[in-house]
Amino acid sequence: MVQGTFGYLDPEYMQTNQLTEKNDVYSFGVVLVELLTGKKALSYDRPEEERNLASYFLSTLKQGRLFQILDDNNICEGNSEQLIAVSMLVRRCLHVKGEDRPRMKEVAMELEGLRLSARHSWEQTEPYAEEKESLLSVEMNTLANGEGNSARTGFDSIRDHITLPMGGAR
Repeated sequence: MVQGTFGYLDPEYMQTNQLTEKNDVYSFGVVLVELLTGKKALSYDRPEEERNLASYFLSTLKQGRLFQILDDNNICEGNSEQLIAVSMLVRRCLHVKGEDRPRMKEVAMELEGLRLSARHSWEQTEPYAEEKESLLSVEMNTLANGEGNSARTGFDSIRDHITLPMGGAR
């Protein structure tokens, strides 16, 4: 029986009940769309053609109206190239056929490249950029190398930066 949260489920998995490494790529693409648009993956409060955010995003992208669907908080001067690049990556993640999607390692590497290209601008504007970069690079390296559970690695990375009160054990 197919299990998962509607809106995030890979359409190919819903049809075949076959799990592949590309199922998670589709779901991650949906999460990226949520971050780009500030909208939920599935909402019956929206008009019918907009209910499934992944489909609506792809349709809007195909019509050349990307910046009309993006959350205004994500749009600022000088980041349009990065938003377009992330959107093109999302489009590849949301291919209906799993074989046409990138592997998660490729997604992680591409996002890391985009992060590094933007590094200079956000280092100047964020007071704790060095700490954020450290935490993000550990996470991205883990994803890129296909090592272990990324959630656990992120937790371990954060745990190493926390000072416990006297008597606290790690």
